[in-house]
Amino acid sequence: MTIPSSPAALRVTESDICIVGDGAIAKTAALGLAQAGFSVTLLGPPSPPARPAAADPGWDARVYALNHTAHNLLSSLKVWQALDHARVAPVDAMIVHGDGAQAGGLAFDAYGAHTGTLAWIMEDRNIGQALDAALKFAQNVRVVQGRATGLLRGDDSASVHLDDGSSIKASLVVGADGAQSWVRGQCDIGLDYRSYNQRAVVSNFACAKPHHGAAYQWFTGAEGIVALLPLPGDQVSLVWSAPEALADTLRAESARQIADRLAVYAADKLGALTPLQPELVRDFPLRLIRPHAMSAPRVALVGDAAHVVHPLAGHGMNLGFADVAQLVKTLGEREAQRGIGDTRVLARYERARKEDVLLMQLTTDGLARLFGADIEPLRVVRNFGLNLLDKLPVLKRRLISHAMGK
Repeated sequence: MTIPSSPAALRVTESDICIVGDGAIAKTAALGLAQAGFSVTLLGPPSPPARPAAADPGWDARVYALNHTAHNLLSSLKVWQALDHARVAPVDAMIVHGDGAQAGGLAFDAYGAHTGTLAWIMEDRNIGQALDAALKFAQNVRVVQGRATGLLRGDDSASVHLDDGSSIKASLVVGADGAQSWVRGQCDIGLDYRSYNQRAVVSNFACAKPHHGAAYQWFTGAEGIVALLPLPGDQVSLVWSAPEALADTLRAESARQIADRLAVYAADKLGALTPLQPELVRDFPLRLIRPHAMSAPRVALVGDAAHVVHPLAGHGMNLGFADVAQLVKTLGEREAQRGIGDTRVLARYERARKEDVLLMQLTTDGLARLFGADIEPLRVVRNFGLNLLDKLPVLKRRLISHAMGK
C-alpha cells in the first residue's frame, strides 16, 4: 500500500460541476452554472508571475465582435455592466467588398436590421477583467489552479486528477479548454482537422477619417481577407487573414509598413492609418476543427473545445457563448430524476447546438474556400452573388438576424 507523500494527495474537492479552462468561455460558464444553482469548481493552469501594471496598457491586438446572444448572456450575469465601456465600440454597419475590376459589394446596417447596433467590438483584456471581477463575488464558484493529469469517469461521477496528487470530483466535467482541449482528448472524441494555410495578422491603427461605427471587410483573392473593425474614437483593429507566405512577410514588416499596404483598401474610407503601438503585431493560425461530438459520458464541451471556425465572420467567440447559454438552459430544464451528467441530458444539449454550429462551420468554410480561390470565373460568380444579395433586403435581414444571435 502506497502512503500519500503530501496532504494534497488526500485532498478531494467536490462540486456539482468541474470546468476545465481559464478563458472567457470557461469563466462565463462558471458564472452561468453557479447562477443556475450548481456548485462549480473552475480549474485553470497556474498563474504566471505577476508583472507590474503598465501606466497605459494600450489596446489589445486581439479583439472580438460580440453579438446579441453574448450581450444577453453577459448582461444576465452582470458582467456586461462591469465592462469598461469607454473601450467598447458598437458596430452600426458592416460593409463587405469583393475583389477585381468588377468588385461586388454588400452592406448591412443597424437601421435596416431593426436594431440599435449590430455587434460590439471589445478587447480580450476588457472581457477578462470584467469576468474576473464577477468571479470574486460569485457564490458557489471555487477557483483552483493546477495541471490536470487524468480524467476518470464512472456511473455516478467523474474525477479530474491533478499533478499535485489532489483531485476534483463532480457529476459533470465541462471542457472549456480551447482548440487543443485536454478534456476532449481524454474522452477519445475524434475530430476533423484542416488548416486553411493562413494566419490572422492583427494590429491596431488610428485612422485619419472617422469610421462612424462601420466594420469593413475586403475579400482580396490572392492576399486573403482584410477586416478593419471599429474601436472607440477614430481607431480600428486589423484582422488580416493572410496566406502563409504573405503572413510571413507581414510579420517581418513594421506596423507602419502594414499600414502602407492597407492604404490600397482603406484610404478612401478611413484615410491614412497610423499604428497605435508600432511594435504590437501578432498572428495566429487559422484552421477548421470539427470534433465528432460535443459530449461524452459525464462530459460536455463548449467553445473552441467543441468547434473552431474561420474568423472571417467573427463568430468563434459567439458560438462559445451560445454553447454556455444552451448548456445552462438544458441542465435547468432536465427532469427531476435525471442528474446533470446523465447521457440523455447531455445528448439534448448537443442536439440543441448542432444546427447552429454546423451552419456556422459550413458558412465560414464555404466563404473561405470561395473567396480564397484566385480564379477568374469564381471571382465573377462571387462578385455577382454579393451584388445580388445586396439587392434582396428580406434575405439580408434574415442573414444579419442570424449573425446577431437573434
